[in-house]
Amino acid sequence: MKRFFILVALTFPVMLSAQTKLAQSVIDDFSARVAAHYQLPHDSITGYIAEQLTRSGTAGLDVDSTLFGLKKDPVALDAALKYLFQYSDCNRQRFIANLRSMNLETNSVFPIATYTANKYKGETKALQEDKVDFLTTYTGPVTGKKPPATIAEVVAANNAPAAGTVAGTSQTTTTAAEEGAAATTTAAPAATATDTRNWEVRPLFQVRTPEQLVEMYGKDNVTQHDAINLAGNKDGEAYVIYPDTDDELEVQFDGDNGNIVTFSHYPSKWKSPYGIKAGDPLDKLIKVNGRPFKINAFEWTNSGMVNNWQGGTLEGKGVVIVLKANNTGDPKQYDQVTGDKMIRSDLPVLKKLDIIIQSVAFKSN
Repeated sequence: MKRFFILVALTFPVMLSAQTKLAQSVIDDFSARVAAHYQLPHDSITGYIAEQLTRSGTAGLDVDSTLFGLKKDPVALDAALKYLFQYSDCNRQRFIANLRSMNLETNSVFPIATYTANKYKGETKALQEDKVDFLTTYTGPVTGKKPPATIAEVVAANNAPAAGTVAGTSQTTTTAAEEGAAATTTAAPAATATDTRNWEVRPLFQVRTPEQLVEMYGKDNVTQHDAINLAGNKDGEAYVIYPDTDDELEVQFDGDNGNIVTFSHYPSKWKSPYGIKAGDPLDKLIKVNGRPFKINAFEWTNSGMVNNWQGGTLEGKGVVIVLKANNTGDPKQYDQVTGDKMIRSDLPVLKKLDIIIQSVAFKSN
């Protein structure tokens, strides 16, 4: 018996170190549980993971899509495990308890715990310090999200008959017997159609052909034209959804590299990544990025384009934004931000110039 315990003691560390890869069934289980909990309002675990993925840049273009599809993104999956480990104060037993609280299968819990503890055992101090820094600005979980709509769901929503809602419907009839006069009727107002169309941008990143766009939005709502880059040169073909309306949106296909979706009209009904739209003020963009950034000065090459996100939330996310100034009447003010140079987004003079987003493009990865 003594020899048995010695053998176990010697082999247990080897067993731990051997856990360098998770089985697909375990990955699928964790991914499914994260997706399920992310749909719950105020879920502390997935809310923490989502915020840290966004903060670190691991969330990709859309953190919601990432959280609903961790099994398809190994980098984001590892990052999610790391931040759950951090959430658990880098304590293995607390980490196991949190995994169990997410209702993972029993045979998934220990492989995940071993894999994660081994992978990040050299980073525990840094993770704990980062958590302290993170919690100084963290305002709590923002969960209760819905999974991204599929192309089929968009087609169904956009082809559904418009529902009618009738406001203030009333009918008053006065009979001759009651009033000694002819019956009169007050007609009900006409029904107001309810817009049932799907305005989520995320399904557009799944599209790979113009035919799919036509299927989703109807042939009368999709047109083709030349794509023009910021230098004014032709840059392939683009497809426009709802052309010549405030909801106009441009899609460019780049094969396996993903799609480019561009907004340049406002106000728009589209629900865009990060909530950023054309017409939004500069202050909102700074808030989304989490820090000031650098812009190409106006009236020059790539005028008003964000040049460097300075390590903010939008760094490396495939977001291209061009700004414009609405108030350019005072040369003393406007000349400070024109010419061949870069300027910081927090320059006081920019507030006086009423800077807004002229166009925003999102590149899927």
